[in-house]
Amino acid sequence: MAFWIRVFVLCGAWQAALSVTRYSIPEEMERGSVVANLAADLGLEPGGLAQRKVKLDIFHSKKYLDVNKRTGELFIVETMDREYLCPSKPSSCLLKLDVVVESPLRIFNIELVITDINDNAPHFRRDRVELDVSESATPGERFSLPNAVDPDVGTNSIKTYKLSPTQHFAIEIQTGVDGSQYVDLVLTRSLDREETAVHNLVLTAEDGGKPVRSGTANIVVRLQDTNDNAPRFERQIYTINMTENSPIGTRAIKLDATDADEGSNSELVYSFTLYTSEKTQDVFAIHPDTGEITVKGTVDFEDVKFYEMHIEARDKGTQPLLGQCKVIVHVTDMNDNYPEITLQSVKNTVNEDVAVGTGVALVTIGDRDTGENGKVHLFLRDGIPFVLKQSPDRPMHYELVVAKPLDRESVPEYEITLIARDSGKPPLSDNETISLHLLDVNDNVPQFPQSSYTIRVAENNAPGALLSSLSAFDPDLHENQYLVYFIVEKEVANTSMSMLFSINPENGNLYALKTFDYEMEKEFFFHIEARDSGSPPLSSNVSVHIVVVDQNDNAPVIVSPWRAHGSLVEEKIPRSTEKGSLVAKVIALDGDSVHNSRISYQFLQVSDASLFSLDQYNGEIRTARMFSYKDWRHHRLVVAAKDNGQPPLSATVTIKLSTVETAVKAYSDMSEVPLEYDIFSDLNLYLVIGLGSVSFLLLITILVTIVLKCQKVKPSIAVPNGRNSVLSERNSTLADSTLVSNDAYWYSMFLAETRKGKLVVRQPAPKGSRYMVSSIPRSTGVSETSGSAPSTLQYPK
Repeated sequence: MAFWIRVFVLCGAWQAALSVTRYSIPEEMERGSVVANLAADLGLEPGGLAQRKVKLDIFHSKKYLDVNKRTGELFIVETMDREYLCPSKPSSCLLKLDVVVESPLRIFNIELVITDINDNAPHFRRDRVELDVSESATPGERFSLPNAVDPDVGTNSIKTYKLSPTQHFAIEIQTGVDGSQYVDLVLTRSLDREETAVHNLVLTAEDGGKPVRSGTANIVVRLQDTNDNAPRFERQIYTINMTENSPIGTRAIKLDATDADEGSNSELVYSFTLYTSEKTQDVFAIHPDTGEITVKGTVDFEDVKFYEMHIEARDKGTQPLLGQCKVIVHVTDMNDNYPEITLQSVKNTVNEDVAVGTGVALVTIGDRDTGENGKVHLFLRDGIPFVLKQSPDRPMHYELVVAKPLDRESVPEYEITLIARDSGKPPLSDNETISLHLLDVNDNVPQFPQSSYTIRVAENNAPGALLSSLSAFDPDLHENQYLVYFIVEKEVANTSMSMLFSINPENGNLYALKTFDYEMEKEFFFHIEARDSGSPPLSSNVSVHIVVVDQNDNAPVIVSPWRAHGSLVEEKIPRSTEKGSLVAKVIALDGDSVHNSRISYQFLQVSDASLFSLDQYNGEIRTARMFSYKDWRHHRLVVAAKDNGQPPLSATVTIKLSTVETAVKAYSDMSEVPLEYDIFSDLNLYLVIGLGSVSFLLLITILVTIVLKCQKVKPSIAVPNGRNSVLSERNSTLADSTLVSNDAYWYSMFLAETRKGKLVVRQPAPKGSRYMVSSIPRSTGVSETSGSAPSTLQYPK
């Protein structure tokens, strides 16, 4: 039973499906818009749609419609686009759907026809179309244009095409068998690219909707050039002025022809025509691409006054066209000829002592120009000792002469520049140079760098040692400059300077021929002469002062106390000698110079240092205290005399001192008791021997002085005196070989005379003589003093 009921229901549903309900709506309806009332149209109760489970079964991927189960209305859920739903553009667009009622089951077929509205404007597949059309195209020629498309149908589709206004083109619409429309662009008038090279057109497609919609496309027609225009110059005749002697490459004019064509039809080539003479073409050249005319030869006013050139410009078209013009060049005369200088009888060498006014060269000037351009003036550069003398009867001739004395040593060569300048505007000038060499004349004496030379040489020098180089200078040349050196002969003590010194005649090197001894020879004076080899020769001399420098080569010699046998001296003194009494006095002499001969004394050995003292400057040995009973009776004193040289030299003396208990008194007490000694005592004997030696040496010195012709002596500087100091005076006439001690001599005299009961006083002698020694009676009381003068021993009253 249930089975049959189900079959019945299905059969009823099938029968219901056979009836179709159709609705028609326009596309693009808004959401929520009601299409129809299905409940009323299908005979259903609006209130029971929910209980009966009514729904839509749509045969599409997207749900565009739905049923309001409360009112039974069919409404739009999603906006529908007919062109999207029916892309194949059928005449009608149908959307099918089923209304299913499940309880009881019923199916209603619904067809929804979607009608077109004009919602799409026509558009071209290409919004810009470019056409290349030859400007020689004939009217009536056709060119295809793209057609427009419109998704709408019917009256809303494309109905017509329109072209923007133009005088040269029109359109024709063609309809195909399928109803499609095609547009052709038709040429209606001849074209001229030179007038309008590009035509910009607008093609418009319009539909039949209301309102009307349209779409546009830009049509660009570019005209292809044909060689239909000949080149043209701005003027037929060009006239220009050009200065003669313009440099090669100077631009005369630049021609600029024009051609209305384009591409190769407008590319021009410039050239001379056959009417242009070959001489003109030798002077000027034209650039084939730029039309620039330049100078390639010499433009000379004196040769050609003007030039005429015929020029053509030819394009590069298949069938080339050409244009012509004429260029006339007027040449402007200029001061283009330089003055000319001609040298005649030129002297390139003259003696430097040439006389003022002597001619050096003859000069002629000229100029090819005329008028002011041909007037030429000749002059010299300033600062040279030459002048130009113009010939009075021939104005274009000059003589170059010496204006001032010349001196080769100041300026050995002159570059004499002669300048010729015309009166043109601007003036032109030329110059010529004469090289004048001055020949040397022996007019300069040799010159020494110094007016005199002082040369110091150490004594004990090696023979042949170089002393100095006394080179002179002579600014002359060649043989006038070659110098020879001589020693001006001078004899000293019958000895020629050439025996003592030698000079190299070529370079002036001065040599010593012997070894000098400061103690014998202290200085030499002579002259050196430098003589050139000119004719006649010139010479000059310079004074030379040779100073022999002392060396410490003499050791001190002890002259007091006198040592008869060996180096031991024996002295006796009373033991009652008081403190400060003079025991002995050591006197030493040194033959060296003042500095090296300064003597100092010191004890090397002393038996009792507390008993004796030694003055280091005058060599006096005195008692430092009185003798006591504990002191030894015999004492040994070793005294050293050392000079001030480097290295120092020295001598020693040994004094054996014995104390006695006799009535012999110290030297300081000798004035109280007169002593009488035998005149031939040992001391007197020693004194006689000493005096004899001194007299012998003095005699030898006097003889040497006479032989040396009383040569002037340089006074020596005395050694500063201290208290009771020993003076070592040297008499310059005795030379350094005479070693005489006045102090020693005086001291010996003092000992001898006091033994005779006399007083000896040493007094300064007049300048130039020796010390004076005088005896004073014992009755005169004096005391011992010291000062700058030689010491004087005096007895108290």
